Amino acid sequence: MTKGQAWMKALRLRTLPLSLSGIILGSFIALKNEHWNGIIFTLAMLTTILFQILSNLANDLGDTLKGADNEERIGPMRAVQSGVISPSEMKKAVILTSFFSLCTALPLVYLGTKNMSSDVLWFYVILTGLCIIAAITYTVGKKAYGYSGFGDVFVFIFFGLVSVLGVYTLYAKSFDWLNLLPATAIGLFSTAVLNLNNMRDQINDQKVGKRTLVVKIGPRNAKLYHSYLIIGGIVSLAAFFYLTQNYLGFIGLAPSIILIKHLQKVMLTTNPAEFDPELKKVALSTFAIAVLTSIFMNI
Repeated sequence: MTKGQAWMKALRLRTLPLSLSGIILGSFIALKNEHWNGIIFTLAMLTTILFQILSNLANDLGDTLKGADNEERIGPMRAVQSGVISPSEMKKAVILTSFFSLCTALPLVYLGTKNMSSDVLWFYVILTGLCIIAAITYTVGKKAYGYSGFGDVFVFIFFGLVSVLGVYTLYAKSFDWLNLLPATAIGLFSTAVLNLNNMRDQINDQKVGKRTLVVKIGPRNAKLYHSYLIIGGIVSLAAFFYLTQNYLGFIGLAPSIILIKHLQKVMLTTNPAEFDPELKKVALSTFAIAVLTSIFMNI
């Protein structure tokens, strides 16, 4: 593996569609309510991409330094683990990506909170800082929350609530409580992807002391938890369309059929390695639902 290939693997570009799902859905809900700004949309998409890449790079570094990325792990070999990229090089990449994310996030906050109170401006500035800290400290540091079973909570908050509700408010300059439903849906689907990842790595994580929620509750309960995440996401989004009378939005839920079949596969799986291909199914289904519902509810 060349250094260029190692960096491309470290970026984990396949994770980007999932991270963009909340931004897309929140933006097009705003469009449905006659709020739109192309610059806000562009900056929000760029910022989310950079936050996700930052998280991926930090995760590559943290899991390798803590021993979670080793030869016994089922997933693909990571960049630092391979030795092609050194820890010091990855640290520099994390710092550089943090800087670039600020270069898009701060203009986004400034533009989105224009004509709003200074309290809202500072709230978003603090939120930006928390996003960067959360992206890094998932696996990096002595108190990495991913090693204490709090990864699910943070994914739900940042991929769902912050993503959908945060971007909608930047367009509309107001908060709509009904948007908690689509935000919850994206948050639950995103958490399901993390849960799959943790079910795949459960044996190795337990050996190295990575106390994910799956390690804490066991594989059987993790499967039940997974079903609640998937079904809860579908129901939340369906409830939103019903309450807002966006009935065409229901057409966008068509990829849910894939998710239901995915659940059947998860329940019958006994080999952790078989969870790996399921990650892509949930991530891309979530992205497809976000895109399709965004289109159909605006027709």
